[in-house]
Amino acid sequence: MARTKEFDPDAALGAALELFWRRGYEATSMTDLVEHLGIGRASLYATFGNKHDLYLKALERYDRAGHGTHVRELSRPGPALPAVRALVRRYADEATADDLRRNGCFVTNTAAELAPHDPAAARRVERSWDRLETVLHTALVRAREQGELPADRDPLTLARMLLVLLQGLRLVGKASTDPARVRDAAEQALTLLD
Repeated sequence: MARTKEFDPDAALGAALELFWRRGYEATSMTDLVEHLGIGRASLYATFGNKHDLYLKALERYDRAGHGTHVRELSRPGPALPAVRALVRRYADEATADDLRRNGCFVTNTAAELAPHDPAAARRVERSWDRLETVLHTALVRAREQGELPADRDPLTLARMLLVLLQGLRLVGKASTDPARVRDAAEQALTLLD
């Protein structure tokens, strides 16, 4: 007879995400995970696979949550450009908030730490960026169709620029002690939407 799990896999995944996000992949050992999650090594392996598998599952969870928020924010009926502006400003605010900036963005962290040498991580980072770019592109197409964005502006190019800006805000915000650097860059980029 199979044993029932003595822990909540969803809660354990959330705890693993938090630890990986705070410390990074390389700096987090299986022993760290076992201690932080409070479950046995065998249970951890049986439920999630190895450390790399667990990391990728945590990354997927993080990305799904963020993507859902972006879709909701940028798909609301009515003017689209204010939602795009609000998203950029929220990224800048989060990148400079002391309680959030230390961890940065889990996707950006993965891009910097793992993607250059880990094809599975690189695919997930690309998929995350593709999703964000698509949501931004769709909102900017809507903004142009509604007359909010000048007709000579290319929504796809603008979406790509904003994607790179958003990821850069997270990275610079994580390391910079000057919040104006991030906020000024965000505001300057938003002038391209005028």
